[in-house]
Amino acid sequence: MPKIAKELSALAVKNLKHPGSATPGNAVFAVGGVAGLMLQITPGGGRSWLLRTMVNGKRREIGLGGHDVSLGEARERARATKGEIRNGIDPLQQKRDRRKAAIAAAKRHLTFRDAVDKFLAATEVEFRNEKHRKQWRSTLDNYAMPVIGNLAVSEVTRDHTYKILEPIWTTKTETATRLRQRIERVLDWAKAHGHREGDNPAAWKGNLNAMLSKPSKVATVDNQPAVQLKDAPTWFAALRKRDGTGARALEFVTLTAARSGEVRGMEFSEIDWKAKLWTVPASRMKMKKQHTVTLSDAAIAILTAMKDAATADSKYVFPAIRGGMLSDMTLSATMKRMHESEIEAGRTGWLDKHSGRPAVPHGLRSTFSDWVGDMSDYPRDMREFALAHAISNDVEASYRRETMVEKRRAMMADWADFLGV
Repeated sequence: MPKIAKELSALAVKNLKHPGSATPGNAVFAVGGVAGLMLQITPGGGRSWLLRTMVNGKRREIGLGGHDVSLGEARERARATKGEIRNGIDPLQQKRDRRKAAIAAAKRHLTFRDAVDKFLAATEVEFRNEKHRKQWRSTLDNYAMPVIGNLAVSEVTRDHTYKILEPIWTTKTETATRLRQRIERVLDWAKAHGHREGDNPAAWKGNLNAMLSKPSKVATVDNQPAVQLKDAPTWFAALRKRDGTGARALEFVTLTAARSGEVRGMEFSEIDWKAKLWTVPASRMKMKKQHTVTLSDAAIAILTAMKDAATADSKYVFPAIRGGMLSDMTLSATMKRMHESEIEAGRTGWLDKHSGRPAVPHGLRSTFSDWVGDMSDYPRDMREFALAHAISNDVEASYRRETMVEKRRAMMADWADFLGV
């Protein structure tokens, strides 16, 4: 028969001490009263209760509490635990399950606001720059946070998402579409990390598409205001009469249909003068892919003039007055002054045909797109490649070939002819 430990009194238990260096590690004393009940004492004097017993044929040590648990209470806990074991309950597994449930419950209380912070920190490398990151966040701050910012991500429903999107779905469609996608990504991240379960309430297919119209079918007045195609030659002639680096950069933006940032960061080393090509590095492209731009004679003429005027240490084609890269406000200010000059002359100015707002630099890409679609026979894929939009790898490979380069060169020359160069 196994040896039965002597039942110690509370005073005897109180007087138990760690043997010191003679016993490395923790010392364990049987206190009796319940078979397997032990007092564990650390070298530093810390005390805790253990129950050594068999569970499902395996020897286990089950913690019953620390120094604040009295001898009597420890014996009661030990008896109760052994009773559970006799009834087929594994106390250790039960404890693990409770801990797991507590962690899951805590995760489900993560607010949407905190989830956005964690998501942005986890996906920081996806953002092109700090400005892009702030734009991403500001959309959520302006529209989503007032509705679900303080709500646990586990409690966000389709009705919440609809409440956020519906007020701007037909008036700011592009913004609303991006907002929906951003909410969806945050909630996907939250689900992947155990903060919520079930379907994503911001998903489009099979969800919000039953409540909201297709983005392509509703008015989108938040697109960047563009110079109307019928006004483009007159507008471009007015631009060419203006002096300054900003005007020349804007002229080059128009001729190449490039983005403002790509042109403002353009360096002389990126130009192949002989082949009349401009290679924009992936680091400055929205799609993070190197992009080759064919240069018309009109575009080359601008570059030549900028090169002739450049200082020996200048690397930027369109530098700021005090050196460095031209600011994005410089081009915007040039277009604003052009519009104001028209108004002062008693004319309507350069207004977008859809929104009636004054045209801005980025809208010039839409003007080019309208020209390709409405006034030329060039294929849509060629236009999309020239605009550096997302296209299939096969199409991209095709338009990088020499023959397609020449066809693109012809397209940009025709565009320059249309503008009246």
